[in-house]
Amino acid sequence: MAQQPVEQQSPSKGKRAPEKARTTEAQQPKGKPAKPETPAAKQPGAMKERGATTERGAATEPGAGKGRKTPASQESATAPGANVSGQPVGAPTPGAKQQAQERRKGMKTPPPSAKAPPKATPATAGAKATAAPPAPASPAGQQNAQANVGAKAKKPDQQKVQQIKSQHANFRAQPKPQQVPAVTFNQSRRIEGSERWEGPQYEVFRSYRPERHDQGWYRSHYNRVELIGGGYYFWNNGYWYPAWGYDPSAEYYAYDGPIYVGHRAEPPDKVIADVQAVLQEMGYYRGEVDGLLGPLTREALTAYQADQGLTTTAAIDQPTLDSLGMG
Repeated sequence: MAQQPVEQQSPSKGKRAPEKARTTEAQQPKGKPAKPETPAAKQPGAMKERGATTERGAATEPGAGKGRKTPASQESATAPGANVSGQPVGAPTPGAKQQAQERRKGMKTPPPSAKAPPKATPATAGAKATAAPPAPASPAGQQNAQANVGAKAKKPDQQKVQQIKSQHANFRAQPKPQQVPAVTFNQSRRIEGSERWEGPQYEVFRSYRPERHDQGWYRSHYNRVELIGGGYYFWNNGYWYPAWGYDPSAEYYAYDGPIYVGHRAEPPDKVIADVQAVLQEMGYYRGEVDGLLGPLTREALTAYQADQGLTTTAAIDQPTLDSLGMG
């Protein structure tokens, strides 16, 4: 008597389930299926949220506040009108929809961790343009640079050269072994570095070989042999050479090698004195104008030749004399 038939319980349970399902379907709008877990009373608000957030990542999805984890791309930015937690505050404005559409066309918001490059403003652009060129040299530095260039390009004053030559018209050098030591005869001597001097104007220096002969030999080979500054020299085709052996008692030579004086055959001591005086005026020579081709004069010649781009022979050669305006 106490047991109920099983067939009577089954129909009652099966009838209640379809009724509940039909009731839910009747409350939902057509064409939009309801989510089974969402109560019917909260659906209008959920529809508003989905309609306001058409851009991916612009706002959190429905139910995000209930513990659903929002993707990283959605956490990077929120739509206008969203608070710090990502929940929408109110209905979207036309401006928010327009911004969402513009972002959908290609505008991407960088993640919070990425640092956007600084945009160039007129002020910063002007600062970069100003800092791009190197700082100009100071007036003192420019003057020094110009002075160095001017010193190298400096040419002798031809009026001064002619004045010096006229003053030395009767110049005669005197031997000064204490101030300018004499060189000694060395048959195997070669002019140092002359093998590197290129050009026919330096051939006499490359081929020079000291020789010792008596007076007869010199007289028979050269028509001009003179005592100049304590030693005898012979003249040959624009150059004066030491006449070693002509007179053993008069062999004071400050330099053993050819001395170019041009085709006028002026005495070598006079030409040396002219060169010394001009180089002295130009600031190269600080010694005495003595007509002797000693170490100080040769140093001055080397400096002048280097500044003028000439071969540094430390001797009076044709290119140097022409450069000085005395050729």
